[in-house]
Amino acid sequence: MIAQAIQTGYFPMGESFDDPEIWMYSTEVRCLFPIEGIHVSRSLERTLRKGPYQIRFDTAFEEVMRSCVRPTGNWITLDLIRVYTEIHRAGWGHSVECWLNDRLVGGAYGVAIGGLFSAESMFHRETDASKVALWALVNRCRALGFTLFDSQFSNDHTLSLGAYEIPKREYMKQLRAALELETPWSLPGSPTKRRVA
Repeated sequence: MIAQAIQTGYFPMGESFDDPEIWMYSTEVRCLFPIEGIHVSRSLERTLRKGPYQIRFDTAFEEVMRSCVRPTGNWITLDLIRVYTEIHRAGWGHSVECWLNDRLVGGAYGVAIGGLFSAESMFHRETDASKVALWALVNRCRALGFTLFDSQFSNDHTLSLGAYEIPKREYMKQLRAALELETPWSLPGSPTKRRVA
């Protein structure tokens, strides 16, 4: 269900943490991050240069997802955590984690289909940890051959990191092209896919 929704331009969201209902949404404007990399501000550049965080991939997927649950305005549900954890075990759900002294302090997660990485949410417990995680995730996706990095919605935070909006029609065009690809992280998006990494 999740894979089919994403391949047709939809994404899942819940209403509240304990509500089992999962809704599929498709917006008229979609938010993307450039696969070339996020905008790195001077302060983030300093953090990256100092390198306080150890970056890992796929070592704490469920913990990252649970850490993204917010006290208010939350859309991640128990059922979504269960489904996405199964997707991770199947090999096309991925997380990036920032660790500080063996403590998880930031991260992001999403799913990969064809040449699309659909980022779902991120969190931080230390300064710049979510930004470092996103920076590392976009860079890894580019290296693996992804062509489309979807963040669904825009806000002041994502826009400050270089996210941009495109109309749904343009998004669907880019999505169809991305689904023709395959990466080592991806669920195949099309029977005519071609491997890019």
